[in-house]
Amino acid sequence: VGGRPRGVSQGTGFIISADGYVLTNHHVVEGADTVRIKLSDRREFTAKVIGSDEQSDVALLKIAATGLPTLRIGDSKALKSGQWVVAIGSPFGLDHSVTAGIVSAVGRANPYANQRYVPFIQTDVAINRGNSGGPLLDTRGQVVGINSQIFSASGGYIGISFAIPIDLAMSAGDQIKKTGRVSRG
Repeated sequence: VGGRPRGVSQGTGFIISADGYVLTNHHVVEGADTVRIKLSDRREFTAKVIGSDEQSDVALLKIAATGLPTLRIGDSKALKSGQWVVAIGSPFGLDHSVTAGIVSAVGRANPYANQRYVPFIQTDVAINRGNSGGPLLDTRGQVVGINSQIFSASGGYIGISFAIPIDLAMSAGDQIKKTGRVSRG
């Protein structure tokens, strides 16, 4: 009674280790009191935020589970313009949605983002609210990026989306796991 009502945010993440580590975006969990994760088999967990880095927009979460299926991690440095990619996420809460498109550019700076250290993967994959933190996969089913942002005047998808290269995201996640933060030179 008497307090400001709290909102609910939605996003996506993906399991990177069978013992329950999950990668997502910093902006998905930023300021959250509680983070709940629902798996594709409908099990739900309260996640612990191991750490989060605003500059790379990467967060590492942990759930109390073992034997979990993981996605294969690819090589974002090998990604080229014109390659097909797919995004998996929960746009507007529609779980397990898949969209496809092509890589428009790699190493793209986004002047509208606060992530000056991120050489974004620009695609035309349809990304909307709720897709943030989900995997961007190559045609071999390997994660090459984390869907992070869209360029939009309306707040919805207009054909330009940005993903964090998985090489950078995994490095940030490893540093968060070991030290609780990301260090930069």
